[in-house]
Amino acid sequence: MRSLRDETERFMLRYKFGMDEVITKLSILREEFGHTHAYNPIEHISSRLKSLDSVIEKMDRKGLDPSFDAIRETITDIAGVRVTCSFVSDVYRVAELLTTQGDIRVLKRKDYIAQPKANGYQSLHLIVEVPVFLSTGTHHVPVEVQVRTIAMDFWASLEHKIYYKYDRLVPSELLEDLTDAARTASELDARMERLHRELHGERPTPGTTSPPTIRPVAV
Repeated sequence: MRSLRDETERFMLRYKFGMDEVITKLSILREEFGHTHAYNPIEHISSRLKSLDSVIEKMDRKGLDPSFDAIRETITDIAGVRVTCSFVSDVYRVAELLTTQGDIRVLKRKDYIAQPKANGYQSLHLIVEVPVFLSTGTHHVPVEVQVRTIAMDFWASLEHKIYYKYDRLVPSELLEDLTDAARTASELDARMERLHRELHGERPTPGTTSPPTIRPVAV
């Protein structure tokens, strides 16, 4: 039992260290912008590490044996980092600055800003793989990174609280209000982006609101 406990702790520590590596990279970018640029695109950085119980429950839902190898191959969001930005353009800029670093490999990318979910949810999701150097060698650890605006983050936080309160059985009229609030948040983001660009003397071409292209590593 002691041996199993020690192995479990080592297994989970790898994900914590992978998360710490990503946080360090983002914190360096944030501090650099704060010192050498007139504007900082990173407002806030937060993180969370799933508990082992949570991981096992997720494996049970998938009908899979919760072995270390199966967890390693199946669950990619044990370690999670969230970055909050002021503007949509900042979301893509920060994501590109992170994913083009030489030791980062992009495993998966889901752009829920360009293509929001049916309920209005918007965020840029990345699964990145980062090397963790330990006494036992190099371990490549997946970390989920969510990058979103303040408005998107506020909406997502409210949605989570509503779903938690109603145990996911949310009344239809409340769901409609929530979806409408997502549209309002998106309109606010677009308006604030325009004001930000005008303040800095940038005039976007009328009718063009597409985000800059991110070049994820092919998998």
